[in-house]
Amino acid sequence: MLVVFALILLAFVLFATERFPIDVTAILLMVLLMVLEPWTQITPREGISGFANPATITVLAMLILSTGINRTGIVQLFGRKMAAFAGDDRRKQLAATIGVTGPVSGIINNTPVVAILVPVIADLAHEGKTSPSKLLMPLSFASMLGGTLTLIGTSTNILASDIAAQIGAESPELGLQAFGMFEFTKLGVVVFAVGALYLMTVGVRLLPERVPVDEDLVEEYALQEYLADVVVPANSSLLGQTVEEALGDDELDIDVLQLIRNGERFSEPLARKEIYRSDTLRLRTNRETLERIMDAEGLALAGRPQTEGELHPDEEEPVLVEVVIPSGSFLVGETLSSSAFRQRYDANVLAFRTRGDVVRDRFEEIKVRVGDTLLVQAPPDSLTRLVQNEDFIVAHEFDEVTYRSEKIPFAVLIIAGVVALPALNVFPIVVSALAGVVAMVFTGVLKPNELYSSVEWNVIFLLAGVIPLGIALQQTGAAGVLGNAVASTAAFLPAIGVLWVFYLATGLLTSVISNNASVVLMIPVAASAAQSIGANAFAFVLAVTFAASTAFMTPVGYQTNLFVYGPGGYTFSDYIRVGAPLQLLLSVVTVLGIAFFWGVGA
Repeated sequence: MLVVFALILLAFVLFATERFPIDVTAILLMVLLMVLEPWTQITPREGISGFANPATITVLAMLILSTGINRTGIVQLFGRKMAAFAGDDRRKQLAATIGVTGPVSGIINNTPVVAILVPVIADLAHEGKTSPSKLLMPLSFASMLGGTLTLIGTSTNILASDIAAQIGAESPELGLQAFGMFEFTKLGVVVFAVGALYLMTVGVRLLPERVPVDEDLVEEYALQEYLADVVVPANSSLLGQTVEEALGDDELDIDVLQLIRNGERFSEPLARKEIYRSDTLRLRTNRETLERIMDAEGLALAGRPQTEGELHPDEEEPVLVEVVIPSGSFLVGETLSSSAFRQRYDANVLAFRTRGDVVRDRFEEIKVRVGDTLLVQAPPDSLTRLVQNEDFIVAHEFDEVTYRSEKIPFAVLIIAGVVALPALNVFPIVVSALAGVVAMVFTGVLKPNELYSSVEWNVIFLLAGVIPLGIALQQTGAAGVLGNAVASTAAFLPAIGVLWVFYLATGLLTSVISNNASVVLMIPVAASAAQSIGANAFAFVLAVTFAASTAFMTPVGYQTNLFVYGPGGYTFSDYIRVGAPLQLLLSVVTVLGIAFFWGVGA
């Protein structure tokens, strides 16, 4: 047990500090559990069992199904209808955001829903003269609330169902089994309704207006001091050199964004463009470097672009956009330099937002994390490539993107079948989900080569890595020890009070580590605690599941919070201010709802 507790502590530290990507941490734990088999009681077969676990396979299939829905453009269609309904009425915009996101997140895995809707909501805010920060956090929160409506709303529910089934098989007296498709929908509806009411009344007042309503990205990122137009004189040593030869030294930290010659503007690719006399170079660099290069080369300052309009006066297409890095992107763990981002996409990164901090110079060597936001300048064709790439979430909608709208009826029928078959006890969810994947390929909703790119492999490896930790908790008796410790609060608290303690503990834990890891750690403990005090084990498992699925208090508590962190211009404290009251409110509502619908016992 001491070894298992030590591994849990290690997991907590690594997840919280993000020293390594969460999937790497999970695999590290899996390996340590097998290496330390004499103490952890985890055999190699059990150690790798997470890869064949029904929860892992189901989540994999649901990610593919979500991509299929995305390819049809049906969610974007809902978004456009929503924008038409809302117009410039802020209350209608918020109601539409919550009203569309919640129900859709109950049917499609909520993480892809937010990834799809970030550009839709950002554009809705822009067109409706509303700050995006008033809508993007509610988008994330609504997706989490919607994820509580059905078994497939979030990977957390699927994993919790599987863990409950495993515990039920080992301890039949607890009466635990896999969740049904709509097992907790009635509670989910209550939680969603209360959460939506909070966001529409209290939450909207607490939400900041971090992003200017006009969304001028040059002003928002305060780039004015980092952008400059300089003219190349007749005596400059830069003459005759290519842009790369003259200013491509990484030590300089200079990006040449544009070359202007005789009124004609040249953008990417500029590296091999030769510099002539009287050329104007638009640079991104800090004041110190600019002054140094101007003194050395005799360059003359011609002005500083103050807005997007001045940055691109002749271009109709948007060429400056925010790009969010989602889970599973090849950029995660890389730097802009090591990934060759500029060369690969013919795009310049003007600023880098990470965990709320904006970095405007020397960011090429910063390791990219999930949720980081890049302010990217690129020609329209390069931006289209970014939009169509699963490695990025571009916070702006583009008309150039084509969807398989003719496949919408097939996609809807397939998802309906995936939901209905387990609900009617015809097939388990893992079978219906895999069948849905095959059906999407056969009907042309998805192409065969899109199956692998649709999967967020880091999520799969995270699940496969942490599942053995839950097994070790049960087999070594560690879960029982922790459960008894929490159950001791029953000496001065009623069973419903102990249930509330579990909800709060899970919510706090999920605020700093992965929600899936929280479920793996807390469900065995909750089941043991319920057994110790003679309470309803299902009630305790459900409290943990809901608490892990609704992590509002920090941007790192849930992936969807990270997706809106940058485009919303939020700070860490914004999540605490808006999310903490909601978390506390839902802790009471959820616990009372569980007691009302299922009873707590003892």
